[in-house]
Amino acid sequence: MTLDIGLVLAISAIAMTLFMTERLRMDMVAIVVLISLSVLNLIDPAEALSGFSNQATITVLAMFILAAGLQNTGALSEVGQLLGKSQSPTTFLLTLFGVLAVIAPFVNNTAVVAVFMPVVIAASLKINLPPTKSLIPLSYVSQMVGVCTLIGTSTNLIVNSIAQDLGHQGFSMFQFLPLGAICAGAGCLYLLTIGRWLLPKQGQAEFSAGGEGGNYVTELQVTEDSKLIDESIETLGIHNEFNVYVLELWREDQKLWSPRAETLQKNDILLVRGKWERLYDLKDAMGLAFTAESNAPADMREHQDKDEDEEEDKTDKRIMAEIMISPNSMIIGHGIHALDRRMSDDISILGIQRRGHVLRERLDETVIRIGDILLMLMPESHLNKLRQNKHFIILSEQSEPVGRSWRKPFALLVMGAVVLLPVLGVLPIAISALAGATVMVISGCLNLDDMYEAVDWRIIFLMAGLLPLGSAMSTSGAAGFLVDNSIAFVHDLGPHIVLAVLYLMALLLGELMSNSAAAVLLTPIGMSTAQMMEADATPFLIAITFSASTSFLTPVGYQTNTMVYGAGGYKFTDFVKVGLPLNMIFWVLGVIFIPIFWPF
Repeated sequence: MTLDIGLVLAISAIAMTLFMTERLRMDMVAIVVLISLSVLNLIDPAEALSGFSNQATITVLAMFILAAGLQNTGALSEVGQLLGKSQSPTTFLLTLFGVLAVIAPFVNNTAVVAVFMPVVIAASLKINLPPTKSLIPLSYVSQMVGVCTLIGTSTNLIVNSIAQDLGHQGFSMFQFLPLGAICAGAGCLYLLTIGRWLLPKQGQAEFSAGGEGGNYVTELQVTEDSKLIDESIETLGIHNEFNVYVLELWREDQKLWSPRAETLQKNDILLVRGKWERLYDLKDAMGLAFTAESNAPADMREHQDKDEDEEEDKTDKRIMAEIMISPNSMIIGHGIHALDRRMSDDISILGIQRRGHVLRERLDETVIRIGDILLMLMPESHLNKLRQNKHFIILSEQSEPVGRSWRKPFALLVMGAVVLLPVLGVLPIAISALAGATVMVISGCLNLDDMYEAVDWRIIFLMAGLLPLGSAMSTSGAAGFLVDNSIAFVHDLGPHIVLAVLYLMALLLGELMSNSAAAVLLTPIGMSTAQMMEADATPFLIAITFSASTSFLTPVGYQTNTMVYGAGGYKFTDFVKVGLPLNMIFWVLGVIFIPIFWPF
């Protein structure tokens, strides 16, 4: 082992440890890797910064903008309305799989799941299908069909880019399609049969077909006209009458230890939990006020009770919305007050719902976690802006935003051109995607501020920082060293066994760390494996791509898994029970069909 090999392997090992322990954010780990490689002269400065101008990085950046344009115009939401016409669970799931098969290969998976998640929940409840039976399939199928095209996932683009840098010819837009179609077909059949049986009938989250959502924790203040003054919660039987549970009681910032037995006074703060409709009933009946309403000019119900003939500006109409915190959100780990910097003063946070946990601290002291659901009161005009914000996922709303008629088909046309031009050889995919993103902004499908907000810059910096590591793994000889001391031990068993081992390595690393990082580390190893076997590198690269792009085993293996994990109230073991057999199915199909479509 040379010094360069040792240094590259040490940097890779430290990076893997940081990814798995999450001591640092993944984008920061990537930048640390980039700086370390450059400072130690393992790569030159130009190569260190090449990731920022790499075609894969530019393409992924443009795809974020294109997906935001589709989402902003309502193009994807309109297609999702097909799900509401299903009459049975099987028809519903087949329709869902069909819609995803058309959209997910060309649109960012996270955007697809964010758009369809509330539609899937509502449609599931309509046909008496527990949402837990449909949310995991939504995530899994978006991954299955996303791997069918070069632009379906960022992992595909990373493997393609590194392979080209190492001398491989690269992949065409639909080169993954034959294997992708077989795996997706088998995966959908599994989810309709065995997987459907393994999925839980009900998760820890609460769903209601009446549109009331789950139980929220909120703060109610005793006003001077309240019927609760000089009375106690216990005496009035609040829980039995309104089905609302009083958790805590504060008086002048002091928590009282018998909230239900205490005689209430003006300005007391009650921390209560219940359905939001019941919370409103309690508020109105007992003369209480949401503490958050001090920021709101009027209550939603006051607006709804106005005379129908009274003219009212549309932007003054206030609506309720349930908003889930996205896995990509920068506010995770911060208090609710951190939202103030990202939202208008006209938006009030009335309550919060957390999967499998009853909050007992005051709202302004609550630390945001992935999957938290916030109940918000806001002007209707703010809803579209919030929909474009990647930090939030709108689960339900009281009224639909007004669509932009001509921009919906136009956005779909732009996306179609982005895909078609590279297929016809007119433009490289990076230029085509960048041009499409520019057209989206110029046409008004997305404004400039929203364009920058739409990009998940952590993924961009992760890719830009890690791509030079792929080059260093190859040029230093580290990839060859790893092959000689791992895969070489099964070399004599034949290329099929080597392929199976490489697939499992990618699967394991993809579950332990980010998919992108696993692809960066294993692509040079795949190339070195081909050289050792004196075989074509394509089948080994295909195995790495498919394995790293399809993470079914854990809720943290892929962003879409994390999104449905919070919304569906799943347990960690639910993903293991359903995902492990599916990963094994993909592994077997990959080992069988990869050599058929791409011979050694």
